[in-house]
Amino acid sequence: MSLLIKGASLFGQERADLLVVDGTIVEVGTAAASAAPGDVEVLDADGLVALPGLVDLHTHLREPGREDAETVLTGSRAAAVGGYTAVLAMANTNPVTDTAEAALRVWDLGREAGLVDVQPVGAVTKGLAGEELAELGLMARSRAKVRVFSDDGRCVHDARVMRRALEYVKAFGGVVSQHSQEPSLAGPTACCHEGEVSGQLGLPGWPGVAEEVIVARDVMLARHTCSRVHVAHVSTAGSLEVIRWAKAQGIDVTCEVTPHHLLLTTDLLTGYDPVYKVNPPLRPDEDVRALREGLADGTIDAVATDHAPHARHDKEHAFVDAAFGMLGLETALSVVRTVMDDEFDWNDVARVMSRTPAAIAGLEGQGGQLAPGDAAHVTLVDATAQVTVDRAESVSLSRNNPYHERTLTSRVVHTVYGGTVTVRDGALA
Repeated sequence: MSLLIKGASLFGQERADLLVVDGTIVEVGTAAASAAPGDVEVLDADGLVALPGLVDLHTHLREPGREDAETVLTGSRAAAVGGYTAVLAMANTNPVTDTAEAALRVWDLGREAGLVDVQPVGAVTKGLAGEELAELGLMARSRAKVRVFSDDGRCVHDARVMRRALEYVKAFGGVVSQHSQEPSLAGPTACCHEGEVSGQLGLPGWPGVAEEVIVARDVMLARHTCSRVHVAHVSTAGSLEVIRWAKAQGIDVTCEVTPHHLLLTTDLLTGYDPVYKVNPPLRPDEDVRALREGLADGTIDAVATDHAPHARHDKEHAFVDAAFGMLGLETALSVVRTVMDDEFDWNDVARVMSRTPAAIAGLEGQGGQLAPGDAAHVTLVDATAQVTVDRAESVSLSRNNPYHERTLTSRVVHTVYGGTVTVRDGALA
């Protein structure tokens, strides 16, 4: 039950050993090796950057209902390979996670897999129908201790229902994560950023304002209710303007950005490749630049993958008929390093991919400081590696990887979850 992580560069700075006993970091520094018992397992981390285990606020694990695309086990494997030690499993499964029993099923499956903390996200409304609140209190009081609620994939578009949800979760410190899409401005067939490209391709437009008006409404509802709202997968410069203003007013709003919205642009749709179909859609260069700036200046709180695996028969259609979504867990850290290398040091990476996500979700033991007393959730990264993505090598069940054949910076080498090495030399241990 003892592990010595030897020679790691903590947050890319000083080199130190970490001694782990019974899942807890007990010693950090030059004295760690001498304090280790004789039967300690040694993990060579020489030349690697040590970060607290990554935390993903937005993961689709598909179980129950679509085990052909992903399961809690296979999604946990993908998460571990990507350096994650905790993921929040979204509620749009079949059946929907809108009861305490459903939340506990996901929670139990995560613990059976034993590779990451799998924390269920509860639905805001029953059946994601947007009409009647789900069992928010029962899910919160269950063993799963659900604290994040979302109808992701659908917007809670009724302002009265959203207000009631914000008022309800306030009682137990919960947060509502909103999929911001006004359906009267961007309906279910909308699949391409509304602009020159959508016009050229003849694809139904998804204008940025359809996101922005919901963000604006929800931050005002959060101010009115004195509750917490989280903006999922923010994708436009206009949304950032609203969020920046709201934070300046002291409104309790947080937001996340996906790796694909930091790197990929709407121009990729010109080939009608359905791997690039995602909701919200890829945006133009000016929005991508604004998102990177918002992440650098702290307006955006977290990077979340929106890992959305799909079976081949759901993606291999004409663009308008294909399913929305992309893989993200295994490549997220590399994408962030690739696009933010000049603006971010490793403390910044830890802030947006570990500490702040853990704080938003209220996850105990995650997002630590790699200090004595912290749970031993550790990600070890080769900062100098150049990795060319091959979708065939993914441990996810699905292959809808938008980074296939792209070369990215940095590679997760080892992942330690609760003192157990789950990934060694880039492969599941």
